Amino acid sequence: VQLQASGGGLVQAGGSLRLSCAASGGTFSRYTMGWFRQAPGKEREFVAVISGLGRSTIKYADSAKGRFTISRDNAKNTVSLQMNSLKPEDTAVYYCAGDRSIIVGQMTNPNQYDYWGQGTLVTVSS
Repeated sequence: VQLQASGGGLVQAGGSLRLSCAASGGTFSRYTMGWFRQAPGKEREFVAVISGLGRSTIKYADSAKGRFTISRDNAKNTVSLQMNSLKPEDTAVYYCAGDRSIIVGQMTNPNQYDYWGQGTLVTVSS
């Protein structure tokens, strides 16, 4: 499956952005889809994930809880990340990732994902 992330940009602290990831070339509904981010000089970290196959398991990093919302539209082969109340520490390149066979306990582990989008830069100014 090919993934294309979009929606990044420059926003002031407290603002909102909506990231989208369009998938093609696979049976999207079967894929667990995650969002990860990587800030300069830091390792890639988990942000949010939503399972496939109608199970709708959703997990968030503690830093995202209450501010970010992940959702998917299997009819449109897209997964989105609505980010509200953005903080300067949310500045990073955001990546969407997908995989067909991830157990629930590994959904937050970026090493478990076979497919990655190219990343979209989110910059939050103070």
